[in-house]
Amino acid sequence: MNAHAAPVAAALRALLQGVVDYAGLFPPASLSMPDAVAEFARQRRSPDAWMLGRFVLPVARLRELAAASAAQLQAEREPWSLSALVSADPAGDVQTLRAFNAAHEGRLVVESVELAAATVEAIDWALSQLGGAFECFVEIPLDPDPRPLVEAIGRHGARAKARTGGVSADAFPPADMLARFIATCAELHVAFKATAGLHHPLRSEQRLTYERDATSATMFGFLNVFAAAALAGAGADRATLVRLLEERDPAAFAFDRDGLRWRDQRVDVGQLADTRHDLALSFGSCSFREPVTDLQRLGLL
Repeated sequence: MNAHAAPVAAALRALLQGVVDYAGLFPPASLSMPDAVAEFARQRRSPDAWMLGRFVLPVARLRELAAASAAQLQAEREPWSLSALVSADPAGDVQTLRAFNAAHEGRLVVESVELAAATVEAIDWALSQLGGAFECFVEIPLDPDPRPLVEAIGRHGARAKARTGGVSADAFPPADMLARFIATCAELHVAFKATAGLHHPLRSEQRLTYERDATSATMFGFLNVFAAAALAGAGADRATLVRLLEERDPAAFAFDRDGLRWRDQRVDVGQLADTRHDLALSFGSCSFREPVTDLQRLGLL
């Protein structure tokens, strides 16, 4: 990869600005609320804060967050952006979220909500309950063909969400399944986020948890996934997306002042920015330092 600071920074900012939604409360990190809050605050003050997005938590833990973050927020100039996982009562949660935002204006703001739904009927019901009050992400299964689910999400003006891994090997979908999801979202103009298993920039074998005796599995890389979204937006076929998602060689990628190159494919900076704005919005990770440290090891930061 190109390790010259100036051009790399320009391309990376287009691809990775605010890309990591911090989910330290969730496995495998599973931090306590005080520890997750402290880590989020610390990373907001770091030189790499440009990559940091929203703090992810369940609606039921909003009050806990407010208490744990009170001291940290005294030193903040901007409110913390949050993404809340709704319960089985979306309509009730909307009232909770509106009251929370009003009570914590200027300090904490829930900008998006996330939920899971496996059928068109479940999607229609949940999103009708939410009433478009917040940016909505709907996690859907990637198998069978998710097109009907993505279409339903799009009809509501919502966003899709794909699970790209977890703490067991069977939580990672095959590359062709993820490529189909990305291509479908690009074709239908439905934005998406990814969650789980994207701690590392490139596809590789990694430990599933932070335990010493943890087993390993083949994980997707976040550079692979977001570069694949950029190519999908430019009309690349699914076979190309699969090859990109399975790419492990750092030398196959290069960043320069004009954009990103992967082997014989090229995406300019404008396309990268459009991809992040309109298609591939973010990914959830229980670690922020791990993605940053790996980028540093590759000479990209």
